Amino acid sequence: MKQINQIYINGEFVTPHGTEVMNLINPVTEQVAAQVRLADETDTRQAIASAKAAYVSFSRTSKAQRIQYLQQLHDAVLARADALEAVMSAEYGGSLAMVRGTVARASGAFLQAIKLLSEYEFVRQIGRAKVVMEPLGVVGLITPWNASYGFICNKMATALAAGSTVVIKPSELSAGQTQLLTECLHAAGLPAGVFNIVTGRGDVVGAEITRHPDIAKISFTGSTAVGKAIARGAVDTLKRVTLELGGKSPNILLPDVNLEKAIPLALAVGTMNNGQACIAGTRLLVPEERLEEVKAHLVRAVANVKVGNPQQTDTQIGPLVTAKQYDRVQNYIRLGIEEGAELLCGGEGRPEGLNSGYFVKPTVFVNVTPDMTIAREEIFGPVISVLTYRTVEEAVQMANDTVYGLQAYVSGENRQQAREVAAQIVAGRVFVNGMYDAPDAPFGGFKQSGLGREFGTYGLEAYLEPKTLIDDE
Repeated sequence: MKQINQIYINGEFVTPHGTEVMNLINPVTEQVAAQVRLADETDTRQAIASAKAAYVSFSRTSKAQRIQYLQQLHDAVLARADALEAVMSAEYGGSLAMVRGTVARASGAFLQAIKLLSEYEFVRQIGRAKVVMEPLGVVGLITPWNASYGFICNKMATALAAGSTVVIKPSELSAGQTQLLTECLHAAGLPAGVFNIVTGRGDVVGAEITRHPDIAKISFTGSTAVGKAIARGAVDTLKRVTLELGGKSPNILLPDVNLEKAIPLALAVGTMNNGQACIAGTRLLVPEERLEEVKAHLVRAVANVKVGNPQQTDTQIGPLVTAKQYDRVQNYIRLGIEEGAELLCGGEGRPEGLNSGYFVKPTVFVNVTPDMTIAREEIFGPVISVLTYRTVEEAVQMANDTVYGLQAYVSGENRQQAREVAAQIVAGRVFVNGMYDAPDAPFGGFKQSGLGREFGTYGLEAYLEPKTLIDDE
């Protein structure tokens, strides 16, 4: 059995002070695949001290030097792309297409940071004042298990571009992926202490990062409940926070929509990453008069979805990450049935032919009303709720009737109407007639989907603080 018993502090792989050992379960076989020794508060404090010491010199590096470091990081991650993909697919259960995209975004994050850094002006003249954008200090980066590489690399690249040093707390469920990624990052040859990676529990390592006075900022991606706890804890030392939290994204199909195009897209965005995506479009809003057409298209589309071993090239949906996550999704499916929604396809249990593994049937409910649990709460599995509307105005109202506001989708043949509808949706990102890559554009949520933005200039400035200098001339 694989043993993962090192963390990364001050440029070295070290044995954790923490002694708790956690089993990592393969989501396909349900067998123990590895054991990870978890870090504790002592390890976390050592990592923070290392980052604090490194900050003194790293914060004074030039743009050119930081660009060189970012290039080295990109090259080191790209060099082991195949291995990173294999470990992610095996440990997490992501489809090959999903893990390839994640690894590409992970290495690409450093190139995006280089582009951003080369163009960004850290010193500006405003009237008689000189405004200098300065790094915040040591940053705590807390990342989730659903696309671990991408979250770590994007947050790390942005923080380093700003001149901060980092302490990273990745999900303990991604320990195998973290170990390999850490080896890549170590090979880049950055100065000791600039980045530190401490795998441990959120209520141990994450809590220490949240309360420690030498952490200047936290960037967290995860559940809304945990994000709120971090925000409350950060207040004591007035830490800056960026929180990218949950979602219940609406997908509006306008009356003139072409269902041949829109339904495959709706299924793709509703079940992306095995349904384990905060941006998944799980509320499908359709015109009442076209419901029967939509149902027919959905039944055909779902029937063609391959659920199974994520390492097979034709698999579109793999297993969920853990037994706990599987049980959670099964419970939501039962709730949908109990609350009176019509089960169009899917349902409880595993897909036919799969007798083990955390596999969930791609499930679609119709005749869902806005007050039902499955229409309001984030399920984090391949479950889509279809709601109907009578007017476009009602569709917009339904789309916005949520505590979340992370992402949304609109499809329609009349582009002007689609854009007008998109403009009325309260969400951080709204996609019209598709889903597109926009790594320079800000990403984050309205309402309880988070605070602040990541990516591009908006993301960089979340790691900077303006200092105003005014002299006597």
